[in-house]
Amino acid sequence: MSLKMNQKTAIVTGGNAGLGFATSKKLCENGIKTYIIGRSVEKTEAACKEIGENAVPVIFDLTKTDQVPSMVKKIASEAGHIDILVNNAGINMKKEFTEVTDEEFASIIHTNVQSVFSVSREVSIVMKENGGGSIINISSMASQYGLPKVIAYSASKGAIEAMTRAMAVDLAQYGIRVNCIAPGFIKTKMSSKALNNDPERKKKVLGRTPMGVLGKPSNIANAVYFLALNEASFVTGTVLPVDGGNSIGF
Repeated sequence: MSLKMNQKTAIVTGGNAGLGFATSKKLCENGIKTYIIGRSVEKTEAACKEIGENAVPVIFDLTKTDQVPSMVKKIASEAGHIDILVNNAGINMKKEFTEVTDEEFASIIHTNVQSVFSVSREVSIVMKENGGGSIINISSMASQYGLPKVIAYSASKGAIEAMTRAMAVDLAQYGIRVNCIAPGFIKTKMSSKALNNDPERKKKVLGRTPMGVLGKPSNIANAVYFLALNEASFVTGTVLPVDGGNSIGF
């Protein structure tokens, strides 16, 4: 553990399950007080209880962007500072391109892009006052190459990567680093069920992944932790695929 990270404060959106949970757990285990934002009271409080004393539940619906400023101010007031932000929360929808409605497309963009912008803006104000910080966005392989039936999700994750670079340039002068992780195919309950029910898709996924296996949530958590560390102090504006080589596989 880097002792310099001790007593730091983090926010992880969607930190009560999957990659967000693994990330929250990693941060908390390394002495970082982590505010876990989730919509479900039961799910979020259960996740915090499982992780331990450094995990703090924040019940909040990120689609209510007009309430984001007050939510962030409340956390900053309680914690005294915010050092790390992990924009992990997001939603997906699998549907034929020609059947996606304007409302469905807008809903995914609102949750996956607008909320990331709103939370990042408010947290960066706090970080600026405190002399710096690290923002880590979570993208997807859907931004690296074309995936079928996820047009809105793909568009949202492409926007996240572009926002990462723009935010990095805007915020570097304040000592705020902004980076992005693009997870490959990671083994979770949801992905395992989907791939096991579609052997052909699973074969294709593993066939183009040079390492030949699915990743683990901890692989993403470890990458987030590195980017949050002072040891990554000269890294900003990057998009890091954590995918076993999937994005460059043939």
